[in-house]
Amino acid sequence: MPTVATAAPALRLALFEPDIPQNTGTLLRLAACFGVAVDLIEPLGFLMDDRRLRRAALDYAALAAIRRHQSWAAFVAGRDRESRLILLTTAGDVPLYRFAFAARDTLLLGRESAGVPGFVHDAAAARVAIPLRPGARSLNVAVAGAIALSEALRQTGHFAAG
Repeated sequence: MPTVATAAPALRLALFEPDIPQNTGTLLRLAACFGVAVDLIEPLGFLMDDRRLRRAALDYAALAAIRRHQSWAAFVAGRDRESRLILLTTAGDVPLYRFAFAARDTLLLGRESAGVPGFVHDAAAARVAIPLRPGARSLNVAVAGAIALSEALRQTGHFAAG
């Protein structure tokens, strides 16, 4: 039977103004299962009691460590200064498989409908892309978050050992 690393990861997952409740619910479930804290940067495109969010998160949302921020400025002001902000973006200049994650990184995902504005790109320590085949534009944000978070957990020794 697989074992899970005992120390909680310091990695964080941040969602910039998410607008699809099902994706946010899926990412909350993912984070709860891996013991990763989540930052929700408002405004959100839905209410936190949205039935679609609850359906995707199931009962895992209650297990997730969630910190809500009223704005980008509030998120920046409350951030751990030791944590690098790693933006996952189709416009990334470093492929995921070549990026070296650190234990205290915050993985930032943009809005499903519009990504993130330029000032968020500028604030990132790195912009990482998941390589796709030619002609493919992007992955679903929850899928991209799962791929990147599992790679970051693997690299930092917080992923399930087997």
